[in-house]
Amino acid sequence: MKKLLLLLILVSFSLSSSAQRSDNEWFASVGLNAINSLGTQSPINSPGDWANGLPISLGVELGWTSGLSIEQAFTLNKFSEDDVIDNADLKEDYTYTSFDTHVKYYFGKHIFPEADWLDFYGNAGIGIFSIEDTNISANLGGGVLVWLNRRQTIGIRGQVIAKFALNHKDSGLDNNHYQTHLQLVFAL
Repeated sequence: MKKLLLLLILVSFSLSSSAQRSDNEWFASVGLNAINSLGTQSPINSPGDWANGLPISLGVELGWTSGLSIEQAFTLNKFSEDDVIDNADLKEDYTYTSFDTHVKYYFGKHIFPEADWLDFYGNAGIGIFSIEDTNISANLGGGVLVWLNRRQTIGIRGQVIAKFALNHKDSGLDNNHYQTHLQLVFAL
């Protein structure tokens, strides 16, 4: 019950935070994700063992002109029987779901001021995810956004997010992990 209440508070916070500034740009994203939950500190360790069974990634983002934005994201994936999570061989299939709220800072204009088609960003936030049980995570990551047209209405984004489970010592499968995204971004 406490976890459900926390989920409702997180969703309410993210929706109310986004709704406060309706005069700014909105973006939607859809794409793929992969999860590395191998109990290592490297996001590129054993890339063949990443979960990618139902790799759906969706997001809505509200951007401000100062380079700051807030994003609400939803991801879905699947660990199959005989996959490895934290060095444990799974005996059944598990579905991965997550709801994440991130604050992003786009700093690419400071590195490449003439390249308005390319932007780098860092993000931080919180999330709720579930594999076997539900856990809360502190998230930290970054990515790159490449605009495909001059009006900057369609782009491709790649990002990596490290998710640090808050009670990782007692969480079993719902532990620290990395999530990689490849998405199409649309200006609304």
